[in-house]
Amino acid sequence: MKTNKSLLSSAVVGLLALGLIGATTNAVAGKKDKEKCYGIVKAGQNDCQTSNSACAGTAEVDNKPTAFLVVPKGTCEKITGGVLKPKA
Repeated sequence: MKTNKSLLSSAVVGLLALGLIGATTNAVAGKKDKEKCYGIVKAGQNDCQTSNSACAGTAEVDNKPTAFLVVPKGTCEKITGGVLKPKA
């Protein structure tokens, strides 16, 4: 009985985690008045995950090319160093 309860608890936690990951990924995609701006982030201030890290706030250096901030649409390209696609 205890094993079944543990298994069920693990399954529920796993589903919740997947839901949160999906919500974070789609949060920017669903906002038509927002955009991701790459290359302008201060170390430790990035939004969401990058191509080589799993969480927000993990950019190790300033202006990391793969880290982004979510900004109002049309703002990114007005910021020095800001680009709409991650730099290679």
